[in-house]
Amino acid sequence: MPRILGERIILREYRKEDIEHMRKWVNDPEVVDFLSDIFLFPHTINITEDFVNSVLKGEHKDSCNLIIAKKDTEEYLGQIDLIYIDWKNRAGEIGIVLGAAENRGKGYGTEAIKLLQRYVFNRLNLNRLEIKVRDFNIRALRCYIKCGFKEEGRLRQNFFVNGNYTDTIVLSLLKSEYEMF
Repeated sequence: MPRILGERIILREYRKEDIEHMRKWVNDPEVVDFLSDIFLFPHTINITEDFVNSVLKGEHKDSCNLIIAKKDTEEYLGQIDLIYIDWKNRAGEIGIVLGAAENRGKGYGTEAIKLLQRYVFNRLNLNRLEIKVRDFNIRALRCYIKCGFKEEGRLRQNFFVNGNYTDTIVLSLLKSEYEMF
């Protein structure tokens, strides 16, 4: 797969040197509280290395794992993954994280999602993209709606974090909506 080029960022392959950047956020509650329960317990360096090595070995058969990087330097900004690709039904789910606080709120996430949407709909010929967000993650929810996603449902009180049950909002975008957007 070729790199996906944007105006300010590229979506590129994983590299061993990305591990040091990932280590800065994998145990940061301000980041992982918004993510899945794979971050329920502290991540050791071995867990991070094992994940990156599994991506480098191509062991994630039903996913497309990409690094969000600055276009001019290829410096790590975050990750965006197309996961649970269902080739028969032409669908996939997006997971995204921008680890460092200084990289949030600058439009990198929006640009990364739009680049991945273009790749997914125009190159992979998928028909549906899904993304999930915790109801308290207002910034991410606004970003996803700006990228054309539409709320299609809520998983009520299905996620427990910081002493509270919260909803998970399920959003999706169809290829026909993307083409009109």
